[in-house]
Amino acid sequence: MRTFFLSVWTRLTALFHRVSGWFAWMPRPVRLGLFWTMVAVPTAVLLYALALVPMTPSVSDIRKAKSELPAQLMSVDGKLLAEYRWANREWVELSQVSPNVIDALIATEDHRFYDHWGMDWRRTASSVVHTLRGAPQGGSTITQQLARNLFPEEIGRSRTITRKLKEAITALKIEASYSKDEILETYLNTVPFLYNAYGIEMAARTYFDKSAAKLNVLESATLIGMLKGTAYYNPVLNPERAQGRRNTVLSQMVKRGKLEPKEFDALKVRPLGVNFERQTEVMGPAPHFAMQLRKQLIDWADSRGYNLYSDGLVIRTTIDSRLQAIANRAVDRHGLQLQGVADKAWSQRNGWGPDNTLVQTLVRETPEFRAAVEKGEDPDAALKALLANESWLQKLRAEKTRVQAGFLAQDPVTGHVLAWVGSRDFAQDPFDHVQAARRQPGSTFKPFVYGAAFAQGALPTDTLMDSAVEIPLGGGRVWRPTDGGPPSDEPMTLADGLALSKNTITAQVMQQVGPARVAEVARALGVRQSKLEEVPSLALGTSPVTLKEMISAYSSIATLGRYIEPVLITSIEDRHGKVLETFAQPTPEAVFDARAAQTLRNTMRGAVDKGTATAIRTRYGVQADVAGKTGTTQDNTDGWFILMHTRVVVGAWAGFNDGRITLRSDYWGQGARSALPMVGEFMQQAIRTKVIDGNDRFVDEFAPAVPPPPPDAPLENMRDWIRGLFGGGGTPRPPGPNGLPPVTTDPGYPSGPPVPAEERVGG
Repeated sequence: MRTFFLSVWTRLTALFHRVSGWFAWMPRPVRLGLFWTMVAVPTAVLLYALALVPMTPSVSDIRKAKSELPAQLMSVDGKLLAEYRWANREWVELSQVSPNVIDALIATEDHRFYDHWGMDWRRTASSVVHTLRGAPQGGSTITQQLARNLFPEEIGRSRTITRKLKEAITALKIEASYSKDEILETYLNTVPFLYNAYGIEMAARTYFDKSAAKLNVLESATLIGMLKGTAYYNPVLNPERAQGRRNTVLSQMVKRGKLEPKEFDALKVRPLGVNFERQTEVMGPAPHFAMQLRKQLIDWADSRGYNLYSDGLVIRTTIDSRLQAIANRAVDRHGLQLQGVADKAWSQRNGWGPDNTLVQTLVRETPEFRAAVEKGEDPDAALKALLANESWLQKLRAEKTRVQAGFLAQDPVTGHVLAWVGSRDFAQDPFDHVQAARRQPGSTFKPFVYGAAFAQGALPTDTLMDSAVEIPLGGGRVWRPTDGGPPSDEPMTLADGLALSKNTITAQVMQQVGPARVAEVARALGVRQSKLEEVPSLALGTSPVTLKEMISAYSSIATLGRYIEPVLITSIEDRHGKVLETFAQPTPEAVFDARAAQTLRNTMRGAVDKGTATAIRTRYGVQADVAGKTGTTQDNTDGWFILMHTRVVVGAWAGFNDGRITLRSDYWGQGARSALPMVGEFMQQAIRTKVIDGNDRFVDEFAPAVPPPPPDAPLENMRDWIRGLFGGGGTPRPPGPNGLPPVTTDPGYPSGPPVPAEERVGG
């Protein structure tokens, strides 16, 4: 060790004397200070660089980034649902890239690429000199640029010595790990080109509608020219700049001997020849489902040292690709039909125009209107100008009146989610109407009211009068729920009240059990994330909920009061098939009286057999043992239908993202005609293809409840007289459900949200 230090000291002394000879005209102390500065600064930089080495990506990280294997999302029947990629790109080998691209890249970005080991010291020194002169100039090699592309977070893009050192260290690691051709291939496949296009193949398709192998000299120069600034030299929005930059690239190719001067003279006057076509990322058959899982899977991978985008993980899900395909077709077909209705309802002839107050309101809410006002334009003038722009107004109409839908199917026994459709078109509307959207459920909420009553001893055969109902709300306010037509003023059983979706009957049942109890039942069964307002109108579905919550709740009804958490993933494997984690099947939780749930489930067959959902039988020919409920909200804003089968609970919602927009049709706006067809076609095809067994039947665990014998007439007359007293005078009310207290009013009830209208009786 002593010999080593003596050697270093000898070399430094010799270097000092040599430098002293260069600066003999300086005083010795100045020469000494200059010398040690020249030694200390590089040494400090070197030591700092060595300290940064552990903070830069390792060789294994670099290999992983190059040979990325995106995680695969698989269906329960072994079909690929989606891949989790870093970006929208398709990897191509260097041999599949036009030589024009490679020549243009090396001539422009790094003409000594094959001569350096990741750092071009001459170019770096030149860059420093230019920067000190006030004219910043890039000095990064292709390898350094690749380091930034592969590891944007670890290296960053700030103009600091730390970033440059990290970049240099990573570049040296890349050069030590790969050949020059591998570096070029990786670079060309990872560089971004705007419009969600990553890599040369996607760029070639996006800007010239051809593969990277077929790019000519002009096209290659245009794309390589974009690398200096993709937005600034965007050939779609800034063609003049892009053409100028393209010609600069061509001149560099001439300078480096890759293009003849005569060719350059002929090519530089040629137009860009852009054939732009935006590339959409292929999302697979269940994109909303895949997006829903992404964050959960990233967290899982991070906590266990895996990378979702490059480690080749295989995620086994509960989705059945056959049912997913059927669901996609059903939503697409009937969504298109509803769109035709909406287009007619909102045509210029039917009110979409400058004079419509809703249209004026929608225009005031647009970014274009706000931008005009922020620039100082008079609001009225800005509104008038936009309303006069016919093409813009029609574009707004198409956006606002686009029919949307949500669809979910779940196995009520296992909790496995079998099909998930979050919207009609993920690329057009990625918003998830299954889990993210909260909408008023309308009459699909009524089973919770009747379930609460059955739990308190009521029977489906109990009767109430189908007559006008007035429920005091306090403060002089009165709630008068109505149906599509006048009441019959006849007795009606609870079973028929639910099957025919009678608001007058449901409101009376709500009075008897109370809003708090109904909300408690709904939460227990599965409506656990959305807030429920405990008001009388809750009976008619005025509190917004998600489709996923409603499917969970109906699944609990189907399994006689046993709630099970929805299951999306069963296991995760590594790229070699080794199971990394198996997700345990959740244990069903008894949350509701099983006998009451059985009564409710059996009663809900009535909606399909004789009530608002008879189209399931008559139109779609589904003869399986099923039960369900339709739902429609005020002004036909939301249409719902949920159907229960022994091994699948399936539901759909149809409407618009903006609740002020409706189908403007009392016929098409009903849940029985907007949402039910999606479910009907799904069940029809699922049974026909034998994915669902149409012969399965619900099994009763308890003997059906038997109604009590007819009461003694004199005694019943006395009961009627007593009930009349509780009714506040007037005509005595008919007997309530067995075991329930008489109808009462509570002046403390708030009014709640607007009361939704209900669907008409019939298919």
